[in-house]
Formats: sequence, C-alpha cells, structure tokens
Amino acid sequence: MKKVARYYDILIMEDRPADIRLIQEALREVDEKINISVVMDGEEGLDFLYKKGKYQDAPRPDLIFLDLNMPKKEGKEVLKVTKNDDNLKAIPIIVLTNSYHPNEITEVYKLHVNAYVHKPLDFDEFRKAISTIVNFWLSIAEIPPKTD
Repeated sequence: MKKVARYYDILIMEDRPADIRLIQEALREVDEKINISVVMDGEEGLDFLYKKGKYQDAPRPDLIFLDLNMPKKEGKEVLKVTKNDDNLKAIPIIVLTNSYHPNEITEVYKLHVNAYVHKPLDFDEFRKAISTIVNFWLSIAEIPPKTD
C-alpha cells in the first residue's frame, strides 16, 4: 500500500546559523513536502513542543533534528524531557552533532534517541545524510499520525 502524500513538519533545534542553513538547504532538496521550523536553544525547543508563548500555534513535529550543545538547555535535557512525555516520546529525534564521544553516544541512546549522526563536513555528504534520514523517516518508515 502506497503512503498518502502529505506535508511533514520538521523541527530543527540548532544554535549555529551556518548549520541551520545547511540543514534547511538539504531539506529543500528532498522531494517530500516539508514545513521547517527552527529554534536556537533548548528552552525555546521545549516551548515549541509544549506550545508555550509565541509557539501556541506551533505544529507538532513529525521529525526533530537536535543538536546536543545548545544554550539555555542542552540537547540531552531536551531529549530526556521529550522521551519521558507520553505526548511527545513517539516523535523521532535525530541527533546531529559535530562531536564524537563514545560515552555520549551510549548516553543519548539510553535516553531513547532514534539516531545519532555526525554532521559531515562536506556539503554534498551533509546533503546526502539529510536526504537519507528524511527519506527513511518520511517515506520508508511509518511515523505516528498527527494527533493535533
């Protein structure tokens, strides 16, 4: 059975403008119909997910790209809160990071991240990685249907 085409909402939680642009450019090259939202720190990310303040009309993300090293509330804390909330824990979260620490990888998987991906330094490789992730999560895998 073929999946029904629909718009997907992707939330980027990243504090570096250059990385935000790279992710956005890579997402725009994907065939899927994608709405992109961006937050630049962990507190803002949780406000978005809980529809607080200026985010009261925020869409529920179908997929989240999460940087671990963000101001105000680091990515691991966002991950911990999100994956312990029955209303949010089914949202796939992909950690995109420049760091490589084996203990950190183990730690975030224990917090139930869906994937830990190193940001490729080459743009073509970066684009390919984002395309592969989005293709898997939005075209191949079944994600939870929208509830709001």
